[in-house]
Amino acid sequence: MSKRLLSLLLILILSNALAFAQTKPAAQANPHAALTVEAKRLARLDSALQEYVDKNQLAGIVAFVLQDGKPVYERAFGWADKESNRKMTTDTIFRIASQTKAITSAAILMLLEDGKLNLDDPVWRFIPTFRNTKVAVKKDSGVEIVPAKRAITIRDLLTHTAGISYGTSPEVAALYEAKGLGPAAGMGWYTADKDEPVGVTMERLGTLPFVAQPGEAYVYGYNTDILGAVVEKAAGMPLDQFIRERITQPLGMKDTQFFLPLAEKNRLATVYSSKDGQAVRAVEGSKGQGHYVDGPRKSFAGGAGLLSTARDYARFLEMTRNGGTLDGVRVMSPRTVMLMRTNQAGTLHSQTGLGFGYGFQTTDRYGASGMDGVGAYGWSGAYGTSYRVDPESRLTMVLMIQQMPNGTDIQRKFSTLVYQALVH
Repeated sequence: MSKRLLSLLLILILSNALAFAQTKPAAQANPHAALTVEAKRLARLDSALQEYVDKNQLAGIVAFVLQDGKPVYERAFGWADKESNRKMTTDTIFRIASQTKAITSAAILMLLEDGKLNLDDPVWRFIPTFRNTKVAVKKDSGVEIVPAKRAITIRDLLTHTAGISYGTSPEVAALYEAKGLGPAAGMGWYTADKDEPVGVTMERLGTLPFVAQPGEAYVYGYNTDILGAVVEKAAGMPLDQFIRERITQPLGMKDTQFFLPLAEKNRLATVYSSKDGQAVRAVEGSKGQGHYVDGPRKSFAGGAGLLSTARDYARFLEMTRNGGTLDGVRVMSPRTVMLMRTNQAGTLHSQTGLGFGYGFQTTDRYGASGMDGVGAYGWSGAYGTSYRVDPESRLTMVLMIQQMPNGTDIQRKFSTLVYQALVH
């Protein structure tokens, strides 16, 4: 064989190999992308979720799953209010607590798109009491209050790395309680009973010491409530109005709001508590049923204040999965949404494959959170609600219960039973 013919043959072989390498691995690199939900396997959820109700571990449940934006599972189990025999329905309204955080974070990023703020802006630009913040440092001799090493930024608040807690730890609890926060606010995060705007509450928070230096630790606390006050200052309107005009109305989320109209009182699920493995009706007030119907209706808590339904919240999540658009309506740009869905906290949130973006916990390693695919994201709420979005598997999962504290394993079992239904 001539050298010229041999060279041509080698070029042909290499070209075919390159073409194969460019196509074949693409299918192999994401083996979960082609998986679809098998209805028969997903039906295992029915008996598993019903069992929690039958054993009185939970009063009621709503579960909602979408793949490719289409519902593949939607069920209601048990009771919205067991004592009055009011059944749970798929349009029951739930207190979603910290699931509010993602919506408020989206509002902040919309203002970034509007040119109203920057991620590295100091918070004191919007709330002056944050100009000279302090930190409570535990020492052998007690607690020493020292100046913060630098100003807290919008970015710090979005990633919960500002050093701001809910003020319930021993070194600061008394100081917070004296200001109507921490132990004086239910479990720390509750403000629905406050007869003042959230901005006033957050101004008072700025005078209190925090528990870590900015940027040095992941500390879960009032960060997103502060962001809600920033939204009000930057946008020049109350937080509830901004969320309504820019997020919930455009997305058709008709049941997502901070306080429930009196006429819809019977749509709100009752809160229960886990006690000795059983669901018992929770107390009235800030540590139980709350003031979401009969409260002062003045505090729009960006960190934990919203009410919603499974379908409503899924619409917001689908918007983020779709890169900022839903049903032909764009509310955010694709690149902005990716900031929410990408780990922005490094290893401060976790060193085991979980991260935290600008509003969501992220899964950066397969196996770090159950069967979550890499790139999945989500969070949960104090009343037991939870959600996951898995772009790789084209899934959105929403679980709604009203149990505080929640002593069951339903959140993990729910996502596992959804994932096991994915097959070729």
